[in-house]
Amino acid sequence: MRKCTEAVTALSKCEVKLGQDLVSTCQGEDMLRNEAEAVGATTAKLEGFSQELNTNSQKAVIEPMKRFTNIFPQANSAIRKREHSLQEYSRQQLKVEKLQEKERTGPNIVKLEQGKKALSAAKEDFEVQNSSLMEEMPQFYDGRIDYFQPCFEALLRSQVAYHSNAYKVLCELASDLGADTEPPPDLQYNADLQKQLFDMKALSIVLED
Repeated sequence: MRKCTEAVTALSKCEVKLGQDLVSTCQGEDMLRNEAEAVGATTAKLEGFSQELNTNSQKAVIEPMKRFTNIFPQANSAIRKREHSLQEYSRQQLKVEKLQEKERTGPNIVKLEQGKKALSAAKEDFEVQNSSLMEEMPQFYDGRIDYFQPCFEALLRSQVAYHSNAYKVLCELASDLGADTEPPPDLQYNADLQKQLFDMKALSIVLED
């Protein structure tokens, strides 16, 4: 998402630079200057739309994503704690099993009782850690959709607003410049585009591939 906002910013800067260059280049020609100033005013409006889009993207997706990823260290810590308690539980269980195999002397009986108490405590700790994870991890996994869906909906609304506003001001610019604002048929559009690309490639300032 950050790369997307950076690309929008870069495009906006190019548009503004193009408008400024046109204005400075066409100062000597009244008609061209007026048209260049119209282009410059439009690129300035587009820059405002781009800034608004990036601000909304930051609030709708980037910041919520940061908050969401902050949960992962806590989740990893809880998983490690659960694994540690499981290892301790297994260790105490093995210790009790070995003591049960020994001769039932006074010292061994005392050690066995102590081992059983330690095993009971380790089991209780593991069950607490495991129960907590078994309850919270599915909630965390299932909740990601409910968390991000409003974010993406807000992003889509912002993108629709951006492109709608951009289309509107570009149509107004085309009308001011005397261009036909009705979109041509696809075949005609593709043919016109290929011709323009061919004409551009034929310019002496364009290097051959």
